[in-house]
Parts: sequence; structure tokens; C-alpha cells
Amino acid sequence: MNDTVPSHSAAATVYPPADPSPSFPRLEEAIGAWWREDRTFQRSIERRREEGAPEFVFYDGPPFANGLPHYGHIVTSFVKDLVPRYQTMRGKMVERRFGWDCHGLPAELHSETELKLSGRRDILKYGVARFNEHCRSSVMQFRSDWEYYVNRAARWVDFDNDYRTMDLSYMESTMWAFKQLWDKGLVYEGYRVVPYSWAAQTPLSHFETRLDNSYRSRQDPALTVTFKLHPRHGETIAPKLLAWTTTPWTLPSNLALAVHPEAEYALLEKGGEHWILADSSRGHYAKELEGWSQVGSLKGVELIGRSYEPLFPFFADTEKAFVVLGGAFIELGEGTGVVHIAPAFGEDDMAVAQAAGMPVVDPVDFEGNFTAEVPPYAGQNVFEANKAIIRDLKAAGAVVRHETYEHNYPHCWRTDQPLIYKAIPSWYVKVTAFKDRMVELNQGIKWVPEHVKDGVFGNWLSNARDWNIGRNRFWGAPIPVWKSDNPEYPRVDCYGSLDEIERDFGVRPTDLHRPYVDDLVRPNPDDPTGRSMMRRVEDVLDCWFESGSMPFCQVHYPFENKEWFDDHFPGDFIVEYVGQTRGWFYTLMVMSTALFDRAPFRSCICHGVVLDENKQKLSKRLKNYPDPVDVFNTYGADALRWYMISSPLLVGGDLAMPKDGRAIGDAVRSVLLPIWNAYSFFTLYANIDGIKGRLVTTAEAELDRYILGKTAELVRGVEKAMDDLDIARACDALPPFIEALNNWYIRRSRDRFWKSEQDADKRAAYDTLYTALVTMIRVMAPFLPYLTETIHRAIRDGESVHLQDWPDADAFAVDRELVERMDLARAACSAAAAIRTASNLRNRLPLRKLTVAHPKHAMLAPLRDVIADEANVKEVVFADDPAAFGSEMLTVNPRVLGKRLGGAMKDVLAAAKAGDWSRVGGDAVEVAGQVIRADEYDLRFKAAEGLDAVSFDGSAGVVVLDTAVDEALEREGLARDFIRLVQVARKDAGFNVADRIRIEVRAGPAANDAIAAHLDTVKHETLAVDFARTDAPPQGFVSEGKLGDEPIAIGVSRAA
Repeated sequence: MNDTVPSHSAAATVYPPADPSPSFPRLEEAIGAWWREDRTFQRSIERRREEGAPEFVFYDGPPFANGLPHYGHIVTSFVKDLVPRYQTMRGKMVERRFGWDCHGLPAELHSETELKLSGRRDILKYGVARFNEHCRSSVMQFRSDWEYYVNRAARWVDFDNDYRTMDLSYMESTMWAFKQLWDKGLVYEGYRVVPYSWAAQTPLSHFETRLDNSYRSRQDPALTVTFKLHPRHGETIAPKLLAWTTTPWTLPSNLALAVHPEAEYALLEKGGEHWILADSSRGHYAKELEGWSQVGSLKGVELIGRSYEPLFPFFADTEKAFVVLGGAFIELGEGTGVVHIAPAFGEDDMAVAQAAGMPVVDPVDFEGNFTAEVPPYAGQNVFEANKAIIRDLKAAGAVVRHETYEHNYPHCWRTDQPLIYKAIPSWYVKVTAFKDRMVELNQGIKWVPEHVKDGVFGNWLSNARDWNIGRNRFWGAPIPVWKSDNPEYPRVDCYGSLDEIERDFGVRPTDLHRPYVDDLVRPNPDDPTGRSMMRRVEDVLDCWFESGSMPFCQVHYPFENKEWFDDHFPGDFIVEYVGQTRGWFYTLMVMSTALFDRAPFRSCICHGVVLDENKQKLSKRLKNYPDPVDVFNTYGADALRWYMISSPLLVGGDLAMPKDGRAIGDAVRSVLLPIWNAYSFFTLYANIDGIKGRLVTTAEAELDRYILGKTAELVRGVEKAMDDLDIARACDALPPFIEALNNWYIRRSRDRFWKSEQDADKRAAYDTLYTALVTMIRVMAPFLPYLTETIHRAIRDGESVHLQDWPDADAFAVDRELVERMDLARAACSAAAAIRTASNLRNRLPLRKLTVAHPKHAMLAPLRDVIADEANVKEVVFADDPAAFGSEMLTVNPRVLGKRLGGAMKDVLAAAKAGDWSRVGGDAVEVAGQVIRADEYDLRFKAAEGLDAVSFDGSAGVVVLDTAVDEALEREGLARDFIRLVQVARKDAGFNVADRIRIEVRAGPAANDAIAAHLDTVKHETLAVDFARTDAPPQGFVSEGKLGDEPIAIGVSRAA
């Protein structure tokens, strides 16, 4: 530092002073208020519209409106904001409408709870109109909370022009979609076995059983029971078939048994009784079969057609029932190889029973209780009735084994009660008719992560079933089908618009909800008597039908905005968590393929799941996660955003979130504060010198050219990653740049900022740092919207960073050889610092020599002095052969590799131990003829005997540090330590960086000797005009501590 420094005056201030200890939450609140006042979000869209910019279409998946957002919503919100901000900076116009999913079970169950109702009967007594009106009002009660969370998270979205699935315009478009499917023959009414929620009293679609970890581990009773066959001619003993079931409650409805036609079955005898079960199951029943002997064997086909005695009397008179059927679906892995058939409660059961001409009996009502058809159990919930059924079967001597069976079982995704499978008359979309086309269209979608395309989503499409879209509920879009109430004059009408309804019913509905739509009744035109009426079917649509129709329903297509939609479909981008591959993503695909023969979106980010620190699901009841509002108020939304978007979530992994939020604090320390510190350094010295930065693209000094090259590299790297929708990779580009800016460029340029001369070199340093700052801030604007806005407004005369164009990397004159050379030098210095750390040698302690061995060491020669200064060594020497100083030891991972390589693993281990391996491109290595991937091995550098050495530059080079410390080096190190203590004292005393000072010191002999030997350097670095040793307490602001092993007291005061 030069002895002459610039004067410090308020008149020279050109930038608002940066707070040395910023409160990011307070800064964010101030920026949020300014955005609202300035209408910055609206202006960002208006600006692009006025420019005639191309449109980037983003679909906002509607959340259920009657609950508070959680971290899953928050991370999705961050991405929903980040990508549109980036696309806006890239010159696109991005409309962002918030959407609300208003219908369906979530809303109904919430209203049931608030109204203290329970089930359909209570709702019907209360009145459908009153109940639906309550749903309408309560469904939006959390709107203000959602607006707070979304706005506080810095997500820009239009709440004023939102769409709601309960609005008339949205529901009319939904009606149009149903009519289109109807006209194409893709909707039908069927009687099928479907997942049924008795707690919610409604059927569910198969994909709903896969939502939100709906499968739970559950213990159920499992029974093995006997069914007595009617004896055939010549049989003296009537054999009994053994059947195994995990749903004893279905046994009263048994109508048939099924065996595998090709399987071998054993005929066993004991005490004058015959049992039959699959031969492969005998070992599983070893205990029960003690004393039994095999007296015959037969194929399953020999059992088909035999009749048997009903286990219960309730349906004994059913025609064509109580016979053995063939079932190729039967698996022989567990159970007895004999399956009991209750057609109303299993898909396979119904299929084989209907093929045999057998009727369906269903003694279970909509509440999951047995009906009067089975008097002993009438009124009991089917699961609760298990005990009584098992008791009665034991009393009848029909139970061979009673056990507890633990298995994963589907539960209702809203009530968390176990589902049953039950035959229900309902409405279906014939997805199986076009599922192959969905698979084909999926190939044109860009998925992030890529494996989702042919993995979880592609597999789901390949195995898609017909979709049950009917719900026997109240609050939802109506199925727009009217039927004649007299089967003698059958007629079915389907409506696709309000105009069509008005045409036939003479009234134009203003509300399509029940019961008003149910009140639309007209005479059946096909009934000459005029007595039969056309009445709407009671069912409403699955709310997923509405969310899957969102792209066109939100714009009231085709009744409005037809040309716009036709030109802008499919959408460019959507994002949700991985579970939506079986939810929203899937229903979007179904509706889009069926209606438009197109994929619904061009690209999709599919992120992972936020869990607690023990990798358990987040639970409001357990409070196993930090409260989002507390996080906003403690760390800020930017810190939470960075923590989440830079985590494994955005590459499809899950995020285990510590309850105390400490990991979010790490984002503040590692990202936000370093950016703030760079900004603070620039404004501090720019204000001292009265210099206003200018944007530049070229420079003369090597250090300036280097950081401009790194700036261009940052722009290019983030841009490429974002164009690939690889947000995690985009995040990875920032920390290395911050390191280069703060810990290389700024630190190595300090003398240029501190010197008194207002020369071209100082001007260039300011302009270069200013350019790097402004460019970094603009690149990071979508990622850290609050922080970047604060800084950009401070150094760009109040301009919003979110109204700027994306920086042009090609505008910078980049010297690629210089960047490569400087990067290599930095890598060598970092490796030397690692040796210091391992050797417990402080950075301010000078050392004698650093050896850098690298094949490209010639390019480092011009930076010899830079490396010496950075590594704090007296001498830097270069060498050609890194192998002369040590070698890399390869260790393979047998736990990972063993499964893949099998017997070849032994040779691989031996070759690795002997050092017999080679690189084969990328991160792979070849060992004993086997190519080993990067995740299957570890590399560790082993220094030659007696050397302190580590590898660097991807193991291409080695640095060797002479760690021997003599007396002279120790004295110089102490002097540098003393300089650091004085600088801390200056700061603690509140001095300005340009203040000249006086120093008084009371220290031990070692410290005094070290300071005396380097006094000129001490005074130069600390801006001291006077230095004095004293045995008395020092004067001025006093700081006490230790220097080396000795106590020291330092007094600092401003010079006159």
C-alpha cells in the first residue's frame, strides 16, 4: 500500500454505502415493497409485449386452494419463478397466471370437517346447495396466505388475472373437452372394480393410489381356509381345496375359486380327510401338513368345473356360482395356488367371473359397511368385520391357518384410510385406445432429469389403464350427460357448451355446479307419451380431469382465445415434483393426446421430494421441519431459494432438510455474503475515490483480462445450463466465479484500489470490477432476485436488474490462453494451501520453496512471481515429471463393483493394488481389462517418501511444498500476523480505511524482534505514521490477544 492515500469526503460518495452487516430479510422486504410500488413485474411483461417479443408459454399447475403451501410448493415456486425470469431476460414475453384447483375431495373433506358432517348422508341432509356454497367460500380462504408465501419467495405471478377451476368459463371448457372425448368414442360408462375410498365415499383412479406415497405398510389378517368340493363319481372322500386370502372380509361374497390350469396340485390325506393345494406350496405349510401324506397329484385343469359347498349361505342360490375356474393370472409364489373369487372386489375376480357368466354380488355400501344381505355383519365396516368373520369360520372348522400379514397397501391420498377395491358403475376415458400414441409423443418432450422420459413417466404411459373420471360426490364439474329416466324410451345426450344447454333446456346456466345443473330437466324427445324426462347423471368429474385440461380451460378455449391457443400450444415449460408423473403430468398427457394429438408441453423439470433430516415425509403434526416464515425472517428467501435449487432436488434427488435450518445459513455464508462483500468492497473504495464505474469489454492488465474472461465464462456457462433447463449445473457455475473474483482478482488488486494516484491503472481496476459485478448480478438475477436487485439498483442508478437483457458473453474479448494459464496457477496455489492446512502452517507464514510439476509448466513461467506471492514462498521452481514426486493410488469400490463384475472382481482388486491401471477417457479408468466408472473408484495421491506433496489439475500435476521453517521465516510470519492484528484493531475501532494511525504496542521479546525486523512493512501496510513500544498500557483503542505464544496489547489512534 502506498503511503499517500486519497482523501475521504462525503462529497465524493457516488454509490449508496453498503451495510457492512446486512440483514438480508430486511433488504428483501424493502425490495418487495419497491417492486409493488414500481410495478416491476408488470413492466417486465409490458416491455416485451411492446417490443413484439416472442412468447414463452409457461403452465402454472394449480395447487389445491384450501391449504397452506409447504416446502414442496416453495421449491416448485422458486423454479416457476426462475425459468420465466431467465426467459424474460433472454427476450421473451412470459405471462404468469396463478391457478387454483378448487374442486374435488380436498375441498369437500375440508368443508365436511368445518361443518361437522360425515359422509354422503349427512351432506344430503344438510343440503347440496348449502354444502357446495360452503365449499365455494372456504376453498379460497387461504388465498391471502398463498399470496404472502408466493410474494415473499420473490415469485412473480399474476394473482389478479388468475384462473379458478370453479369459474363458469373454466367449467364450460371442461364440458367441451368431455363432449369431444364423447364424440370420439373415448368416453364410456362401465361397471368395473376400481380403488374405492370408503372414508371419502368415492371411487378413485388408479394413478391416485400412487400419489404422495399412498402406499403404507399395514398388518392385515391372512387366512387359509378350506372349501369342500362336491364329490365326483367314485370319490369316497370329498376333497377340500385350500385357499389363501389377505382380505377375509371378502369371503362372505365368495362365488368361485380359481386354479392355474397348468400348475401341479397335490392330493393329501390324513384321518379320512383330503386336502388339495399347489404342490409348490407344501413347504410353506409344513407345520399344518405334519402327518399328512400325498396320495395323488393332478393338474389344475382337472379341477376346473368342479363345484363346491358355499362357505357362507348368503348367496348360495346364485346361478352358475360356486365352481372352480381357471386363472392364468394366479402366481404360485405364495399362498396355496388356489384363489377365492369375490367378483365385486377384485379386477381379476370380476374378469374370470364375468367370463363364466357369473353375476356380481356386492354386499358393501358406499360407506364401506356390510349391508343387510349379510345379516351377521350388517352395519360393520369391512375391516372391523374381519374379526367376526374369522371367528365364525374357526367355529365352522374351515380355518387351516390364521396369521398376520404385513404388506404395502394403498390408502386414500386424502383421508389416509385403507382403500378397498369395489365394483362401481362409473365413467371412464378409454386411455388404452391411445396409450401407444402417448408413448410416442412423450419422445418429443425434454425431461429434466432425462431418465424420467423412459423411466417413471414412460413406464406409466406404457402401462396406462382406462381412467375412471366419475366421482359420486358433490363439489365438482358435472359430467354433462343426461339420460332418460324411463328405460323403455332410452336416450342419452351429451353437452359441450352453454349454448347447447340453452338450446335444449331454454335457460342459460350461470352456475354449472350441483344442484343447479341437476335441476335442468326436459321431456325425453324420444318418448311419444311425453312422460319420461331427461335427467343428468349424478356424478361429477374427477378434479384431475380439470387440471389436465388446464392449458385450454384457463383461456376459455374454444369459446375465446382460439387463435391464440392454436398458435401457442403446446406450452414451453412446466415444473412439479416427481409424483406428478402419475398425476398432473399424466392427465395433461391424456387430455392433450386425446383432444389434440399433441404432447401438452415441450419441456418439464421433474424435481425430487423435500424430506426431514431423517429422510421422513414432512409432517405438520410432527413439526419436523423449520417453519417457512421463520426461515424467511431469519435467513431470507434468497438463501432458501439457493439452498433448494442448488440441492439434489433439481437433478431428481430428494433433499433431507435439517430442522434447525443450519444448511440454509450455509447458503448465506458461502454465496450471499461473498457477493455482498464484493459489492461492498467496490462501493467503499469507489466512494473514497469518487469514481463511477463504467462497463467495459476489454482491458490491458492481465488480471483485468483474466476476470473479464471468467465473467464471459460465467455468462456462457449459466446460459448453456439454463437453455438445457439444468438449474443445478447453472448454480454450480457461481461459486467458482465468486472464488476467482473475491479471493483472486479483488485480493490481488487491492494495491491498485488503495493507491493515491488516479491513474489509468486504477481506473481500469474500477471499471473491470464494476463490469464483473454488474454482469454477475444480471446473470444471477433469476437465482437470487432480491440480492441482485438490491445491488443492481445501488450501482446502476436505481435500475431494476429484472428489466435488463441477458448479458452477451460474446461481447467480451476473451484471451483463452490467459484464462487457462491463470486457472492453472490458481489451482497450483490452492494445492499448496491444502498442504499448509494439512501441515498446520498458517497462511501468513512464509516458506522457502514451492515446486510445481506439470506437463504444461512452461505456460506458468510468466506467473512465477504471482504464484510465489500467492503461495507465500520465497522461490518457485518448475518440473516436467509429476511422477517423480509421488503417484496416484486407485481404490475400487467392491460393494458397487462386485455386483457388476462378479468373478472378474478378484483380478481388478489385484491390478488396482499393483498400480496397473490407465485412464480411458473422461473419468473412466481401465483395470485388468475392465472399464471402471468414476462412481466405482477413488483416487488418492501418495507423495514420495519425505515430501509434502499433493496432486492438482485433475491429477495432471503435483505441487511440492518445502514446509521447513527457520528463524527468519518465523520472524517474518510473526510480523505479518501483527499486521493482521492491527488491521482488526483498526476495524474494531471504527476507523475508515484511509485513516492514518499511530500504534503503541506492549509485547514479548519475540514479537518485538519480529516487528523491529519488518517495521517499514508494518507501517506501510497499516497506514501507521508512528510506531512505539511501551511497557505501560498502550494509548488509544486497545486490542489484546496473542502473537505467537506471547500476549500482546495493541493501541491504535488516529493521527492528527
